[in-house]
Formats: sequence, C-alpha cells, structure tokens
Amino acid sequence: MKKTSLFYLLPFTPQLSPFTFLLFTFHFSLFTFNSPLQAQVKPQTASEILLNLKKLNVCGSVLHVAAHPDDENSLLLTYMAKDRLVWTGYLALTRGDGGQNLIGSEQGEYIGVIRTQELQAARRADGAEQLFARAYDFGFSKTREETLKFWGESKILGDVVYLIRKHQPDVVITRFPPDARAGHGHHNSSAYLAEEAFKLSGDATKFPEQLAYVQPWQPKRIVWNTFSPGFQNSKPADRGSFVPLEISGYNPLLGKSYTELAAESRSNHKSQGFGVPATRNVRIDYFFHKGGEPAQKDILEGIDMTWNRVKGSETVAQLIDQAIKNYNVSYPVGSVPVLAKIYEELGKLDADNLYVKMKKKETEDLIISCLGLWIETNPVDYSVAVGDKIEVKISAVKRAEFPVKLTRVQFLGAKLDTTLNLDLRLNETTTLPILAQIPKTTKITQPYWLEKPIKDKVFQIDDQRKIGPPESTPELQTAYTFQIDSQFFTFTKPWIYKFTDPVDGEIYRPFEVRPEVTANVAEPVYVFADNKPKTVEVILKAQRPNASGKLTFCLPNTWKVTPEKAAFEMKDKYEEKRFTFTLTPPASNEQGHVIMMIETPSGTSTKGIRTLPHKHIPTQTIFPEAEAAVVKLSVKTTAKNIGYIAGAGDEVPASLRQMGCQVTLLDEVELNKNLAVYDAIVVGIRAYNTEDRMGFFQNKLMEYVKNGGTMVVQYATSGGFLGNGLKVKDIGPYPFKISRDRVTDEEAKMTLLQPNHPILNTPNKITEADFAGWVQERGIYFAQDWDKNYVPLFRCGDPNEAEKDGSLIYTQYGKGHFVYTGLSFFRELPAGVSGAYRLFANLISLSKK
Repeated sequence: MKKTSLFYLLPFTPQLSPFTFLLFTFHFSLFTFNSPLQAQVKPQTASEILLNLKKLNVCGSVLHVAAHPDDENSLLLTYMAKDRLVWTGYLALTRGDGGQNLIGSEQGEYIGVIRTQELQAARRADGAEQLFARAYDFGFSKTREETLKFWGESKILGDVVYLIRKHQPDVVITRFPPDARAGHGHHNSSAYLAEEAFKLSGDATKFPEQLAYVQPWQPKRIVWNTFSPGFQNSKPADRGSFVPLEISGYNPLLGKSYTELAAESRSNHKSQGFGVPATRNVRIDYFFHKGGEPAQKDILEGIDMTWNRVKGSETVAQLIDQAIKNYNVSYPVGSVPVLAKIYEELGKLDADNLYVKMKKKETEDLIISCLGLWIETNPVDYSVAVGDKIEVKISAVKRAEFPVKLTRVQFLGAKLDTTLNLDLRLNETTTLPILAQIPKTTKITQPYWLEKPIKDKVFQIDDQRKIGPPESTPELQTAYTFQIDSQFFTFTKPWIYKFTDPVDGEIYRPFEVRPEVTANVAEPVYVFADNKPKTVEVILKAQRPNASGKLTFCLPNTWKVTPEKAAFEMKDKYEEKRFTFTLTPPASNEQGHVIMMIETPSGTSTKGIRTLPHKHIPTQTIFPEAEAAVVKLSVKTTAKNIGYIAGAGDEVPASLRQMGCQVTLLDEVELNKNLAVYDAIVVGIRAYNTEDRMGFFQNKLMEYVKNGGTMVVQYATSGGFLGNGLKVKDIGPYPFKISRDRVTDEEAKMTLLQPNHPILNTPNKITEADFAGWVQERGIYFAQDWDKNYVPLFRCGDPNEAEKDGSLIYTQYGKGHFVYTGLSFFRELPAGVSGAYRLFANLISLSKK
C-alpha cells in the first residue's frame, strides 16, 4: 500500500514546505463518551452491512437491568441486538469491584476497571451497549435492605430513572426478581430499583433536576427474564403472565447462531473464569409481566418500531427500503449515494429526537464501512505528560472506488485547523504528521468514576451527564471532514497508540495523558510490631523528559521520616529513580497514611501510577494517590520462614514480609525441594481450584504437616456454578466440605469458641477487639460437615441468620498443624487491619509454640 505524505510539521524550522509550522493548543469541554478502542469503527463485512441496513429501519429499544458484570443474559442481548435489531442496552448497577479475581491480584476499583473492559468486549461480541450506575460493588450482600442502606436508595434509583429517560427503552427487562430468589442483595436491588424507576421515569415531578438534560419517558412494559434454580430456563412453575420467546436462532448473515455469539460474549468475563462452550440448540426464555401493558405473545408486541414514530420521516423510510432492496453484497460501495441521501434527510428531522440521532450515527458507520474508509490518529508514544509536546500521525485511506475528498482536519478545541482539498486515492494512505502541544490544563487520563475518592459505597460523579457511559471521553481527539457525494461528513476519533508485537501482531493501546512525575511506594502497607524504624522505598517515574523537583511527605504528626525531602532530576522520559527514607513509628499503637508530595515547577501532584497489563483487554492505566498505609500494632510472630503457594492472586505474601517473615513462592521447582525448612506453608485463595500442581503435591504437603509443619489454607470453592472444582478429593488430612456460607457484615460479632486454644493465645492474645475495623466482610466459603478431628475456633453470622462455625477449623495431624479458613485475610491484611495481622501471626506460628 502506498503512502502519500501531505506535509510534515517541525517545530520552529525555517526550511518548511509550503505549509508553515502549526502549533496546536487544545481546549476540551466534551460530554460525549467514546471508547478509545472505538477510535476506529470496526469494519463491517458485506453481510453485516446488509444486517445493519435492516437495522436502520427499526426504531425500537430495550434495556436489560442487573447488578454486576456477568449478571446479564448474553443470549437475550444478542437476540435483541442482532435478530430484532433494536437498540439494546445492558445497565449494570456496579462494575464488579467487590468480586474475586482469577487472573491477578487486583481488588476493589482495580478489578472494577478490568471488568469494565471485559464488559466492553462482551458488548462488542453481542451488539448491545454497556451502561453503568454509580454504585460501588462492596461485596456480597444478603439483603436488599443492607444494599440500599450502603448505596443510598435515592441515589441509585435516580441513576436508573435518568438512564431510562436518556435511552427511552420501550421495554425494560430485569434479570432478577426483587426478592430473596435473586440470591444476592445487589441482584434483588437491581430488580427493585428497575421496577421503581419504571414507575417514576415518566413523572416530571420526580428527579426534576434531570430535566435539564433529558425528558420524562414511560416505557411500555417491564418484564422479568425468569429462571429456575441454577439458571435453567425450563418453564417456570410460578403462576402469572408468562411470555415464552425463542432466542436461539441462526443468523445466516453472521454465519452463527445467537447461542454461539452469546458464548463469545460470555467468555470475555475472564477475570471470573466464565469461559463457556458454544451451544447450537433451541433455547426458550420466559418473561414474567411486572408492570405496564401486558404482552400476550411477544414482549415487543404493541410497539410501533417503524419510522412512523418519527414525525416527517416518510422519505427516510422510503430511502432505507430502497437501500435494502438494491444492496449488492459484492459491491457495498454502490450503496453510498443512497446512504448519503438518507443522512441528508435525517438532517431535516428533529435533531433532538432519539432515533434521529441514533440513525445518523448508524448511517455514518455504514458509509465508512461501504467506503472501506480507515481513519486514525496515532501518537508516536503511548503517553504524554500534561503540558508537553508529542508527535502524532493522522492517517486516512479509502479502499473502495468512490470519490472521497478530505477537506478539513481539526483537533477539537484547537485554535487552528487545516483546510484541505485532497482527493483520497484508492488504497493509498494519506498521512499527516503533526507536533502537538498539550496544554497544562488537560486532565490526566483517569477513569471518570475514579476522579474522586469513593464515598459511602458510591462513586462520586457530580456531572449528571457522566452517569451511564462505560468509559471516559478521551481528552485528545481528531475531527476529519470529508466530502462524500456532495455532502460533508465529520467523523471524530480519539487518538490511539498502536504498535507491533512480534507474537501478537498489531496492538492498539489507549493513549494516556499523565502527570509530569508519578510516585509509587514500594509496599501498600507498612506494619510496625515495635518501635524500630523501617525503610520506605519510593519509586519516582518521569513521564516527560527533563523532569525535576523535590519529593516531600504528608504524614501523621506522631510519625517521623528522614530525610524530610529529596530533590530529583531525571533527564529521560520514563526514567525511574528510587529513594529510600527511614520511617519511625510512634510509641503508641495507631494507624494512618503517608502521602507523597511531588513538587515540580508546574505545581504539586500526589499521583502514583498503576498499569493493568492483561492481554485480553486494552492496557489500562490508573493514577491512584501516591500513598501507603502505616500501622503500629502489638504483634508477635515466631515463624520466620514461610512458603507460599499462590492461587488466584492476592497480596498476602507482601503482608507476611511486613511481619518480618521471609517468604518463598512455591512453584513446581520449589515444591520438589525439602519443605521441612519452612515454619509454615500458606496456600493462597482458590489455589485448590486453579492450580493443577495442588493435586500432584498434595501427598507431599500432608507429609510435611505430619512431620511437624504448619499448613494454612485460605478459601477455596467447591466448584459447580462458581467455577473450577477442587483439584483434590480432600484438602486436609481429614475430610470436610466447602460450603457457600459467608458472613458479609464486616462488623458481625465473632464469638471465640475455644478461648484457651493456642491459636487464640500464642504468641498474641486474640480477643473480640481484634475483629474491629475489618473491611467488606468477615469471610466466605466456610467449611462444613467436617470430620470430628477438626476444631472450629469462631462462631459468627449475619443479622437475622443462624450463626456459623466454619470460618476457621483446625486439626493436629501427626506432629503438625492444619488450618482451613474462609476469613478474608486476603482483603484485611493489605488493608492494614491490625487484628487480622495478629491472628494470622498466630496461625503461622503454630509449629513454633
């Protein structure tokens, strides 16, 4: 493919081509939300173009509502989007921040960022659009009352009302019932809030502040997409108004059945281990009437989904019929003139009409696909610092024989732009290299829901218009204006970095605007068991060349750090420098945070950097506060040498090191060595589900215990609906089962069943006070039906439920000790919870008592 270079802009060089140097300054105040990876419209095949031409003729919409990533009925979304051809949205109240992670150690808002991208990938597979409310997933909740108490019912209800008003669905479909059958307080709440929002969204007196941006809207009906236990879609036993719907058809234009496409969508939930096989069988779902006008045979019945619902659209409808009738699958570009005419006629209709806006965008995408038009703006690097310069390359190429003229290239908000008169040539890429100046006022590339600290289990989003979109609007974008069939079309695309990997080929990565310098503390938590100072390491990273300044601290008055500041100077972009400081705790037990202050000539920043480089999603970069928790507590441990078998990912090894332990990660090589050197072996969360080696080394591990070792196993699951089964028949030396029991109230009373047991007394005296300040939950996947040789240590329970004894069980086996625990140490230790450290210290010290 040939490349035609329009011009090259070099800074302040007098020997320029006829085009003089242009220095662009940007001003952005955008509230449209485009995914960075939607910078390039995915090329549609000729058959997909035909399908989407047919979709142009459909003016209808449905909104599916549930609580989390993975709650959605992927098959239903696929069927609605690709068979019924209606706009299909999936509203997840949360981003799945409180769930477990099978692919890494990320927790909290970080796993929420990963699952957001997984949902985006799922929607690209099934054709629906992803939406979110502001609710933070704080972990498993057993009741709607608890959930709405944390979230604040009015806040999240307002979000659902707003999104119904904004997207105007004809039908709202809940995934769960608003009662205990939902199995989770978040699930229950999602159905309850959807039903309440259905009643309120058409009432202008409810949430009137929203009317500055949206108008009241009343959907025709709301239904529950029912299921029987285990999500089996057999005919429900409940009495009531049910509508059956076969959603498993085959689409010859796509070459796949909807069940196959749904499996592709579902399998994007990789952090939860939800890969599923494709099925090709008949699937009938049932829908239970919950409100509005009841349906008899079809949940979309009685809804006019033609252009008749848009005033003055008769010509548009006729042109779309003409486009479908005359479409030539071997010559898609032949449809460009009629598509251009459709676009022109849409421009004569009410610009505020939902379907006019939606169909204009669909028409633009069809024109791009029919022309084989490829446009993108690629910076030469994946990031730029605020206030710095970067070279970008603008590219445009058409790959179908039809006159296309590039008439303008503009950076949104720029003081200057280019006016052109360039005919694109077939299969010849036009390139425009530009050196761009990024203003100091540009916001860093932070997910919009993380710009402010999470408060009261809700993301703090002040702008009403930002509620709903899955991702932030990229700050840096390019607008291309083309003349096509005597009309002018402007396509706006975010900047996006691309590179070639020798194994994976061409890869796109979201382009990032970063602070000048970031600071990362080596450990998230520093634990002090005595008054001895500890060394704190801080890694500074330059995000631009020639970065200089000083690093200072903000810390509690009773803590001391030396030196109090450090000057830095870094010549190269991405250069790192490590600084060590001595942190001295107070005499009394207390905890707090140390915050890094980065001072440069441009100002002060407190941002760190964390990159999430998982290959199944675009690389995500977050800029958290540059801080570490500091904890002074009374904790003793007699264990010094710990072996750790990593499971699904957690940060417990770092916490053990903070207690003064030497930790060795036990892979296959290390497990084949002499295990007797370890005072204790700790097994990470779900290792017995995810690691095949557990089955191979189980006998050796039991021999280690029998000969005097201590083994502490953190939670596993029994498999089934939750994922992989166990790799061994029995985890411990004597049989026990793993239940789905959990205690979600992190403040639940903990009764000590064996107050004189060594685990509760040596080397640290454990009392109920050690369970103060725990986060998210007490524990999950408790033991049950244990052999008589085991001794339970604690009893706890959620409000209005029977208490449970399986959070931690202990047995002596031979000369050694075995513990299984569902207590959430993997959350508590990284959070710096004092009592969790003291109890875990006792567990690993059993062989030293």
